[in-house]
Amino acid sequence: MTRFWGRKAALKESWLRRTYWGIGVFLSSWLLINTIALYHAAHSPIDALFVLGGSIRREIYASHLLQQNPNLPVLISQGSSAPCVRLLFQRSAVPIERVWLEQCANSTFDNFYYSLPILQQWRVHRIKLITSQTHLPRAQWLAQIILGAHGIWVETEVAPEQGVPGNRESLLKTGLDVARSLVWAGLSQFYSPRCPHLLSLPQVDLKVWRDRGFRCEHQAEIE
Repeated sequence: MTRFWGRKAALKESWLRRTYWGIGVFLSSWLLINTIALYHAAHSPIDALFVLGGSIRREIYASHLLQQNPNLPVLISQGSSAPCVRLLFQRSAVPIERVWLEQCANSTFDNFYYSLPILQQWRVHRIKLITSQTHLPRAQWLAQIILGAHGIWVETEVAPEQGVPGNRESLLKTGLDVARSLVWAGLSQFYSPRCPHLLSLPQVDLKVWRDRGFRCEHQAEIE
């Protein structure tokens, strides 16, 4: 009986050793492949503009960047009111069909949670992340963790602000979001959420919105 249990323990130990070895090989291979992908992405052209909601100054800044690079797609994650964004980009005389609104996110973590699958669908490798100084470094860290885990290189651009945007930082909020992002960086390799509220700017019906009534942030200077 002692010999039986000793043999069983030895088999279990051998199985665990092979399992740990297999996991180690898998993680090492994934890390190597992703590092190579990030290296190439870092030396490739910008594929898209990614705007985090929180201040219309970010959308204004993105519209100016799109004037300089009209072929880039723009993804705005839970930004300003849809009709205001449409009027803003129309005023800048840019191709509004290249601008998309993701309207599912309710937090900075959600910005990346819902937008990652969209950016992957666009097959981007390097993005310009547009946010505000008051939203750093949390937004940058989350972007580098979640998007970086999928081989997407992040270049951060700070939009100039007038006043203080709604996004405010705290050590607790930053710590919790970074922890969630590290977990999601792994889980997102196997699961992609879908945002049902994704639309391009031409889908924003200004007549319907005018009938409802809407107001834009005064900094947009849109009546």
